[in-house]
Amino acid sequence: MTRLAFLGTPETAAVLLRALHDAGHDVALVVTASDRRRGRGSALVPTPVKQCALELRLPVSDRVADVLEANVELGVVVAFGRLIRADVLEQVPMVNLHFSLLPRWRGAAPVERAILAGDERTGVCLMALDEGLDTGPVYARVEAPILPGQTAAELRACLAGLGAALLLERLAGGVATLGTPVPQVGEALYAAKIGRGELQLTWERSAVELERLVRVGRAWTRFRGKRLIVERARVVVAAAPGGDDVEASALGAARPAPGTLIGSEVVCGLGRLELLEVRPEGRSAQAFDAWRRGARPTVGECLGR
Repeated sequence: MTRLAFLGTPETAAVLLRALHDAGHDVALVVTASDRRRGRGSALVPTPVKQCALELRLPVSDRVADVLEANVELGVVVAFGRLIRADVLEQVPMVNLHFSLLPRWRGAAPVERAILAGDERTGVCLMALDEGLDTGPVYARVEAPILPGQTAAELRACLAGLGAALLLERLAGGVATLGTPVPQVGEALYAAKIGRGELQLTWERSAVELERLVRVGRAWTRFRGKRLIVERARVVVAAAPGGDDVEASALGAARPAPGTLIGSEVVCGLGRLELLEVRPEGRSAQAFDAWRRGARPTVGECLGR
């Protein structure tokens, strides 16, 4: 089996690390981000990849340069979050498992950007790593549908499984069975990291757009000045082809202002969004109906204020 270095950070990368180890590959070194202080006590917390490496009793470092001393045949990179210097790539060939159909959605948040764009399909690419941002030639790819209502976390888990199978297949005979990569073809789009401000639910937008934002995760609004995270939601009234709200058009009535709560539904710029699960500031997630019974919003009260 292949002697590898593994470079990654989040839980999806840990899935790939465990798959390589369980398949019998010799993981000589794991490189990940350094421990960070988190939580109320500001305790140092290791990355999911480091936690996995420690469980598997694999050596761990936060220095990419340590790969040069590990005597490995190949580096495997999955959601590492850092560019790797040219001098390291010159000495150690590396492959990157990227969760998109390259060159669409290069960059930090390919799964989230695919959902926000309304893409119907995505996939996983196994590519040769170069100095650019996900610009290297591709060894192999596998496609997957983006299912209605599928969250970013669910889609990421699906792609991690597909990526593990693809990687193990291509490394079954060692580096020699990787094959010959081919250049990326098509329009390049960049998947910039999702900032907190972008996750704010602006109710003037359409219900379809806002439902996608909820599926990305950590989407939020305000209620009586406090942050309210929307964990799950669904579109219940879409927009008519001409842009009018279907329900309002049918009733011949004026629409309430965007953000207005009507039962468990929120009026949007186009359509309505039903809230299924929310997480109030400083509390755990709960069904929307349970939150509503406690918060007691008044008739016509709006979210976002």
